Amino acid sequence: QLQLVESGGGLVQPGGSLRLSCAASGFTLDDYAIGWFRQAPGKEREGVSCIVSRDGSTYYADSVKGRFTMSRDNAKNTVYLQMNSLKPEDTAVYYCAADPLVRRLCLRKWSYVYWGQGTQVTVSS
Repeated sequence: QLQLVESGGGLVQPGGSLRLSCAASGFTLDDYAIGWFRQAPGKEREGVSCIVSRDGSTYYADSVKGRFTMSRDNAKNTVYLQMNSLKPEDTAVYYCAADPLVRRLCLRKWSYVYWGQGTQVTVSS
């Protein structure tokens, strides 16, 4: 059974950092594109970052570029999102998603068929 489980969310002050994890089971993550998405109350789910299969190319939304870094640990079958310099507007539920085919459209939410349950990130003083 293919499963994605996010963890690492929590409450952090503005300017702080968090590292989110997305642990994959039932499949090898290197065979899939993995995306991070977020959804704040009253807003649509938006792409944050993604990594394509095998070559490891990463992509970021303009709003997080330079602050967030996505990485992959194939030995642990886990992907990470390191979030630095967090802002209140980063507050959202963060989801990871996987798809075996998506490449150049990996920041588009409709490109993915498998989704995790989400983890809450709150940036507030």
